[in-house]
Order: sequence, then structure tokens, then C-alpha cells
Amino acid sequence: MYVRVDAGAKVGIFKARVEVTSSIIPAKMQVDEPRRFARFPKKIPLLPMKQFLLPIAFFLALAQMAAQAPAKRQLEPADLVRWNQVQSPKISNDGNWVAYTLKAEEGDGKLIVWNASNNSSRSFERGEGAVFSADNQFLAFKIKPFEDSLKAQRRRKLKKEELAKDSLGILHLGTGVLKKVADVKSFTMPEDWDGWLAYQLEPFKPKEEAKATTDTTTVKPDTLAKATEPVSPKAEKKEKKKKEKKEGKDAGSKLVLLELATQRADTIAFVRDYKLAKSGGRILVNTSGTPDSTLLEGVYLFNCALRQLRPLVQQKGDYKQLAFNEKGTQLAFLANLDTARMQVPPFGLCYWEEGMEKAKIIADTAAQFLPATWRVSEHAAPTFSKDGSKLYLGMAPPPILQDTNLLDDEIVNVEVWAYTDGRLHTNQKTLVEQERKRTYDVVWHVAQNKFVPLASTDLPNMGYAPDRVGGMALGLNDQPYLQELSWKGEGREDVFLVDEATGSRKEVVKGLRGNPRLSPGGNFVYWFSDPDTAWFAYSVKDAALRRLTDNRSVSFADELNDVPDYPASYGMATWVGDSTGASTSLLVYDRYDIWQLDPTGQRAPVNLTNGRATRTRYRFIRLDPEERYVMPGQRLFLHVFDEKTKAEGYALLLLGAGQPIQLVKEAFAYSASPQKAKDAERLLFTKENFQTFPDLLYTDFTLQKPKKVSNANPQQADYRWGSIELYEWTSLDGQRLQGLLVKPEGFDPKKQYPMIVNFYERSSDDLHQYRAPYPARSSVVYSYYASRGYVIFNPDIPYRTGYPGESCYNAVVPGVTSLIEKGFVDKARIGVQGHSWGGYQVAYLITKTDIFRCAESGAPVVNMLSAYGGIRWQTGLSRQFQYEHTQSRIGGSIWEYPLRYMENSPLFTMDKVNTPVLIMANDADGHVPWYQGIEYFTALRRLGKPAWMLNYNDEPHWPVKLQNRKDFQLRMSQYFDHFLMDKPMPQWMVRGVPAVEKGIRQGLD
Repeated sequence: MYVRVDAGAKVGIFKARVEVTSSIIPAKMQVDEPRRFARFPKKIPLLPMKQFLLPIAFFLALAQMAAQAPAKRQLEPADLVRWNQVQSPKISNDGNWVAYTLKAEEGDGKLIVWNASNNSSRSFERGEGAVFSADNQFLAFKIKPFEDSLKAQRRRKLKKEELAKDSLGILHLGTGVLKKVADVKSFTMPEDWDGWLAYQLEPFKPKEEAKATTDTTTVKPDTLAKATEPVSPKAEKKEKKKKEKKEGKDAGSKLVLLELATQRADTIAFVRDYKLAKSGGRILVNTSGTPDSTLLEGVYLFNCALRQLRPLVQQKGDYKQLAFNEKGTQLAFLANLDTARMQVPPFGLCYWEEGMEKAKIIADTAAQFLPATWRVSEHAAPTFSKDGSKLYLGMAPPPILQDTNLLDDEIVNVEVWAYTDGRLHTNQKTLVEQERKRTYDVVWHVAQNKFVPLASTDLPNMGYAPDRVGGMALGLNDQPYLQELSWKGEGREDVFLVDEATGSRKEVVKGLRGNPRLSPGGNFVYWFSDPDTAWFAYSVKDAALRRLTDNRSVSFADELNDVPDYPASYGMATWVGDSTGASTSLLVYDRYDIWQLDPTGQRAPVNLTNGRATRTRYRFIRLDPEERYVMPGQRLFLHVFDEKTKAEGYALLLLGAGQPIQLVKEAFAYSASPQKAKDAERLLFTKENFQTFPDLLYTDFTLQKPKKVSNANPQQADYRWGSIELYEWTSLDGQRLQGLLVKPEGFDPKKQYPMIVNFYERSSDDLHQYRAPYPARSSVVYSYYASRGYVIFNPDIPYRTGYPGESCYNAVVPGVTSLIEKGFVDKARIGVQGHSWGGYQVAYLITKTDIFRCAESGAPVVNMLSAYGGIRWQTGLSRQFQYEHTQSRIGGSIWEYPLRYMENSPLFTMDKVNTPVLIMANDADGHVPWYQGIEYFTALRRLGKPAWMLNYNDEPHWPVKLQNRKDFQLRMSQYFDHFLMDKPMPQWMVRGVPAVEKGIRQGLD
């Protein structure tokens, strides 16, 4: 028996033509394009029936599966708040456990604890902030209240202190037993010693007593208070009334010190503050004391090994800035024992070390090292050097005090701006609190009992070697150069070496524009000089200054710099040291490679990676956060980036022995900061691309067959998603450019799609970045729009000084037209969107081209003339530097290049705009003056151009509050859907939202 099959036949329940692979088609039937039936002849030769039974059965099975599988759906605005993020991942010291929190923008999160030994997970609702114990036996974490419950309480107008509080979860990792403690304010797990956990309870409210004790899993701590003899109810009531003391911010609350193995807990009452030593098993406690004087007010030291609480100071006072040395054998804190409550509290520095009975005051207002009227500053935390030989504190001049006898209507509130001011007055206002708390460093040499002032009003800023070793500090003075910040944007400073033993100074360099630091060991000062585009080192030993790079064979400065300013460096990797802790060589980056520089200048720079030939970028990853330098022969873990393909991965480099060994490199973005278990070669990292969420992966240093730890968003499989690729074209000025092109799932090159063009400066290196659906504050969400059938194009833009607008046009417009020529972009349905600098460029483009059907321009500058002299209110700095030297790229002042400012300002050609515009300009914007948005809107409005403006009240440069981010994304989606997909125009676009309806009717229908 024979059958005839037509190329366009419908098989089973398929409504579209069936795709047939060459493995099913008999050899005589195969053609050049077996997947496209249009290429088949209309008639197929007759063949025996049995040769078609298997293929037909196969097609029928596929048809049945297709009928059963639910169709993928597009992302909706409501989905933007449902995508989980992996937050605060932690790996235990032995590498056997991983903890992380999954949390979406809305709804309760959950803590996941993963066991590496059996690849199993356990979840804890509303858990976050997990910390492993140093011995890998326990995990402690906060348990947040139900989000809906908190919202309901806030709707009932409950006070903050009446809202539901956090609980503490304590998980025994071996047994899986979880204990909970209600109403926990904070907790701390020791960093380098184990067996203990400290947590502080929220202030106790009597009316909540019954509620607080209902949790049967709550740990019931013991108490350190002395037992009392039974008393009569009458006497007890009288005594209670007499000694009633409420817990609160000033009085403190209970601190529980829990021994984890035995679950035995000690409670210290009315604790204001506490501090755990990094090692040594000790806890420093500041308490206001118990009403019955069982525990007097003061500072106490709890010895965990002895379970002993010993008083260091027992006296009424104000205690703060608790500090330990590295080993927990020394401690310091500030104390104000003045009971007269002076307007300027006279704090003193208290010190205790092993063997002392009590803490002693080593510096107070009478200290000889203090200048006249100066005091020990309460705002500087005492800090020990790593070896404990030095203690650093702060001193300060007396504060400027307001006359408290003046009435409000007697106080003159006037700002006096002077051209001689170092900082612009608006900049000063943002730093008022910082200046009020400014301190000047002093070092106390413990063994010699010697105080040495280091900083002063003419040398206010100090820097130190890591761990504060080496005996020298770095003094920095930027005061002579503060005015330049207004028009240069980058500051300069005079650099000095300050001898910590004597306080004497030696000038290193004057007027440096760089970032000088001391090397580990303190034997070199080093920096990258921006004007010289070179690395320098200054030897502390012989006071010799040496230039280490010359840029002749390779540039150590940014090769792609396109702003009218000195190019920055690519940064440094780390130092190489020796067995004494002294620094011997510096590892720095060029565009691709890691170079080893000799700070003595005796040896030529050495390229360690040789990535330039293949355009492969290598960057050092510091797996040990406490590592100050590396040693010769040490294995270095490197991040790898292929500049051509954007592929990433990891490599290993044996320092001083050959080239990097590639571990992995593929078409994914690999996390630049993987976590290593402290005591095991186990890594926690992520890899991602457009389709792959950056879930946590676990492996050893071979990176072979990593285990997947998290599965944050399995729901992604239910949605149409899309793909991303690199796209290249030639700009109008002849440059070959790259960009990102996002296509919808099921992309058909024969169809025409609406397209949104979105850009900032250069984004193509982010090819393999995952784009989660979330309520973004300022940009279109690529996965969201791709899911809904849009193409997204993100072009890289190189800039020419003086012509930023034209540079954008030269790059973007030919990129768009080249895509139109491909045939899959509907040239009548192209939108453009950008924010801040991107918003400016959007505003400029639509004065020069009508290629876009609609535009969204967020926080734009449209008038560079009026913006030039304005203020960036978040910092209080003048905007001048931005136009002369940084992003706006004009290259000079407004009186040097007035025409450049006008030509690059869209406002002056607003009559040429034929594109509808949605503007966002928020009235608390600290970066771009929001009146720029007003100038933009009022100009378009007067000209009768379709324009809408969104002003999210009291929001900064972009919406921050969740409800506003959701609203912005919804309105922008409705806006683009209307113009690019012919969806109905929402009411807010038809008639706006009148002021009387603000916050009531949103006009989203």
C-alpha cells in the first residue's frame, strides 16, 4: 500500500506545518533546507506504507505532547516584583554548608541552608542575615515578621515600638534542631572563636509579656543577677515601685550570652552596647545597671572560658566606642563620667590589658598632648594596631555652640558666601555633620606610655599601612586645592610621611592628583599619577621617588578614555611580600594584563599573563579578605574576560612560574568575587547569561562539575524570554561599533517587530549579563520587553570632545538604520529610552531625527547653558566640572566655548521635535536639576508637541520607593505599548492626572 504526503499537510492536531528533520526523511527526499517545507516539491513520490508508519507515529506523539504542554506566557507588570534575588550567600569555614536568602521585591523571603555532603537543602521562612559559627556547628539568623502582618499593623497606625519584632533562629547543623528566640534586636557570632553567640533582646514592654513567652522553642536564659530572699507581696510591690526602671534606648535591654553546645545562657540586664573580640573568647559590655544595684552602671568584661563577668569601670556615666585588640587581650573605650551634664561632654579614653584589675583613664581633657581647649573626641573609635603595640584615638577642638538663650526670632539665618571659601557653600552644607565630628588622629605607644599627635588643622587627613604596621603614617592635605573641585571635579593634595614615634613630617609630593597609599609593611608609598599616566613609588627607607612605568610598550592608563580629562589607571591587584612582611613588588593592571613592578626601580616591569595578544583580560581575585599581600610561588586565582566574544571564566597563575592555566571560559558572565571557604578549597560562585539566572554554584579549585546550590526562579520556564547577541555596524564617522541586540523568543526573521533603543555609554561587555524582571528605577527591563514581543537595541557610543550630542547621533542612528535594513524591525514602530546622561542623549536625538515613533527621556539636561552654573544638590558641588572635564564632554568653560554649549543643548532646537516624549524629572533629584525637566516639558507644551512629565515627589535622581518604581515601569510599558503596539491610550496620557486627583486616581485605566 502506498500513501502520498503533501509538503503542507497538517498532521494530527498541529495547525502549523510540521518541521521535519533529515533523520526522518528518506534519503531521496532530503533537500538543502530540510526544515523549511517551502523548498519541498509539491508532490512527493509514492513510497511503501510501512516506511511511513514510524514517522507518522512519531509526529502524532509530538502533537499530543504539544497539546498537553501549557503555552508560555508573556511577562506582565505584576511579575516584576516576583523574581527572587539571591541575597547574602555565605559558605561555612569547612566548606560543607552554604546559606543564602531568596527574596523578591514583594512578599516574604526565605533562608535556604544547603548541605554539600548530600546535596540537600532546608528552608526557613522569612530568614535572613545568616552567620555560621567558626566551628561549623551552628547557624544563626534573623527571622523577620510576616510582611503582610507588618503592613496591617502600620495601617492600624501602630507606633514603631509596637510593631512586630524580629526573632532569632539558632540551627544546629548536625542534628537539624532549630531553636527560636522572640523579640531579638541584634545578634553577633564570634569571627575567629567558637562555642558562643551573643544576642540582645528588644526593650521589654510589660503589656507584651504574655505574648513574648508563648513561643515554646524560645531559649530561656539564665541570669547573672544574685538571688534574693522571699519577701511579702506588700513589700515586693513597694520595692518594685521604688526601683521601677524601664528598658529602652537610654537604659538598654537584656543581653544574652549563649553557650551553644550546652545551650546554657547568661543574661546581663540593661545593656546599652556590647562588643565581641575577634579572637580570645571575650565580650565587652556597657550596662546602665540594675535598679537593685545587683549590677552597677559601667563597663564589664565577660570571659567565656571562665563564665565570669568582671567590672572594668563601675560608675555612672556615658560609655561608647568599645574596642578590642586582635587577640582580645587589650581593650579600650570612651567614658564621660561627668554627672553635671556639661554642654560639651568631657570624654576620656579608658584602657585595660591582661593582668590589670580595672580599666584606667589614660587620656582626658587634661592630657598634655592636647592643644589648649581641645578634647578627646567622642566621635573617633579607638583602634589598635594588629600587633597591639599602638592605640589610635581622636582629638578635636571645642565645638561651635549656639547661644541657647536666644529666641528663634532673634537668630539671623543668613548664608554668607565668599569667593575665598575653599569649598562652595552648598558643598559645605552637605558636610556640616561630618565637620562637626571631625577628629585629628593621635597614636598612643602602649609600652612607652607615649602619646604622639599625628594630624592637625594643616594636615587633617591620615592614612595607614594595612594593620597599621611600619611606624609611618601618611599625612594628606587637600585644603589648598579645594576650590578646584568646582571646575576640575578631581582634587589634589600634598602628601607627607609622618613618623608615628615623633610626629615629625617629611614631604613626599606636592599637589598630587592620585590616590597615595602605604604598602603592606609600610616600606613604600605608591600611587598612579593621573597627569603622568604612570605608577610611582616612594621608598620610606631612602626617601627616593621612582617612576615605575613609562607607557612606551603598553599603556597603563585607560585606552578607551573619551572624556576631556586625564585617563585613569586600570588599578592594582596586590603587593608581593616576603617572609618579614615587607613589600617587594607591586602587581598592577593594564587593559588586559597583570604586571609586576619593582618599587626600587632596579628591575624592568614583567608581564605575568600576556593576554593582549588574544585580547583576554586577567584580574586578580582576593579569596582571603585578610590577605595583605601574596608570596612568590603562591597560586593566584584570576578572573578572565575575552574582549572579542565577552566570554568569561577563571584561571590559576603560579606567581613567578609560567603563564595562567585556564580553568574555564565560556559564554557566561562569571562572578568577579567568588567566595572561598576559609579552611577548605571550596568555592561558591555564579555564572549567568541572558537566559540563565546567576544561581549559586559550588566546586573545588578544578571547577569541574560544579554543583548547583540554588534554584531561585524556576518559574522562568513558564514565560517567553528571548535571546541576546552582539551586533556590529559602522558609525557615520567610520568607526566599527558593537552593541547588544535582544530578540524575542521564537524570533522569526521574516516578521517585523517593534524595537526599543536603550543606551548609556558602552554596554556591550555586559553581553552575558542576566536581565531579571524587576521594577527598575530608570531603564526598560530587557527580559520584560523581549517577553512581550519587542526587539531591544543597546548601541555602544564613543565620544568626541566638544560634540557629545553629535557623537551619539553618529553611533545610534546608523545602528538603527542598519537593523531596519535587515528587515525584521518595523521602521514605523521604533522607540528610544534613556536616563540621566542617556536621557540627555534621547532629548538631543529627537531634535535631529524623526526615526523614532516615541521617546522616554529620564532626568535629562536640555539646556547646558543654564545647567552649567547649577548645583549637584546631593553633594553641593558646582556642575561646572561635569561639562569641562567629565561626562558632558564639552571640554572647556562656558565663556571658552559658548557655541558648543548651545549646539549641544536640545532646548534651542525644540521646534524641530516631531516625536512624542515621556519625561521623568523628580523634584528631589540631587544629580540633575529637576528644572531641566520643566524647561523641557514647558517648551514642548508651548509648541504643541505631545509630551508628558512624571515627577515622583521627594524622590531623587530616580524613583527609589517600590510603589513608585512599579508605577514608573507600568506607565512606561503602557506608553510604549500604545505607540509601538497600538494598545489603547491610558487615561493618564489622555487627560493627565489633575492635582486634585493626585494619589487618588492614577489614570492607569
